[in-house]
Amino acid sequence: MNPSRLFLASCVALVTTSMVFSIRGDILDALGADFHLNKEQIGLVLSPAFWGFTLSILIGGSLVDFFGMRRLLAMSSWGYIAAVGGILLAPRATAAVTDHWSEPGFLILYGCMLVLGLSQGLVEGVINPLCSTMYPNEKTHKMNILHAWWPGGLIIGGLAAFFITKMMGLDQPGVPAAAMTLGWQIKLATILIPALYYLFLIRGQQFPATERVTAGVSNSQMMSEAFRPLFLLLWVCMWMTAATELGPDQWVGSLITNLTGMQGILILVYTAGIMFVLRFFGGPLAHKFSPFGLLTISSVLVAVGLFMLGAVKTPVEAFVAATIFGVGKTYFWPTMLGVTSELFPRGGALLLAIMGGTGNLAVAFVLPIMGGWYETSGAASAFRYVGVLPVIFSVIFAGLFFYFKSKGGYRAEQVAQSRTAQALGR
Repeated sequence: MNPSRLFLASCVALVTTSMVFSIRGDILDALGADFHLNKEQIGLVLSPAFWGFTLSILIGGSLVDFFGMRRLLAMSSWGYIAAVGGILLAPRATAAVTDHWSEPGFLILYGCMLVLGLSQGLVEGVINPLCSTMYPNEKTHKMNILHAWWPGGLIIGGLAAFFITKMMGLDQPGVPAAAMTLGWQIKLATILIPALYYLFLIRGQQFPATERVTAGVSNSQMMSEAFRPLFLLLWVCMWMTAATELGPDQWVGSLITNLTGMQGILILVYTAGIMFVLRFFGGPLAHKFSPFGLLTISSVLVAVGLFMLGAVKTPVEAFVAATIFGVGKTYFWPTMLGVTSELFPRGGALLLAIMGGTGNLAVAFVLPIMGGWYETSGAASAFRYVGVLPVIFSVIFAGLFFYFKSKGGYRAEQVAQSRTAQALGR
């Protein structure tokens, strides 16, 4: 087994996953124009990607021990290749689509978006248990480094799309339709580069059995971990942290543009850059403050950042608020996964899949809620309302920090003897 190569493959796979998000968002208007779809139909085409992502994390993560990590990760790569190829070759309507369910091009797009989502979920379902298995003594640190490549991929995909737009002059008036078509096709095809690269990296590689399988933990024991009170508390917190981290991201561009007049996309790239850099320091910070101490500090910063974002009026204020929000949200996702793996190692890939799937479901639920607040109360109020969530879970994380401190400090549990998790869970 070559842990360094497998870790690199995991990072590249996550880059592919996040590049799909940024590039897909960039080409939506051109894609809709080419296929003669209105905004509602475009939204409908996108929906299976997000639900497929969630279901695939839950199912793929749960089946890692049965089908094997290499097989599932390879399947995700072939899924990306097939989906991108299907979208590029899908027949395009010659007029506005009225009955989209009878339009071949629409149906192919719908199916390919579902495959993209399933592939993204398979990546997340495999790389998290793979990382925790290969690095059992530094799980939170390695999880933070691994998940630094989520914002890294957003930046790579966003910059690739930006430079293709500039090189082809796609942002200029009077661009021929053929050039616009070629433009979105080239952008989409760039996803194939990392997808093929990590398929090459895992070719012929030996993958380890997961930590709980190696320790001889049975399926029933693994499943029982999901019902421990401490895990259930962390599961509730995952709903709130994921909604707080990812929900505002979808609206911050619109909010900043409306309140300050500057291009909101700059804020998204800026906060992604902050997250990319800071996640490389997640391990040392978690060691210094403990994971729950780090999560408490992050929660307070996010709450402050969200309330400030709801009050910005100038670009300078927007960057200050976004900086605080970006720093705070940096450690939510990887640290929650790291804590889950450290305190519940017998839960294996199943508990990591539950946490990852929960995070994506939380975003699916919070987006329309935020949209409703945005519509009825304004953009600023929507951010302030969401800002209540980190106030709530900061209290929970602080309580867990002091609980573990009273027990001699936070310690990762060994898979064969999870004393702390047992004490809190029974």
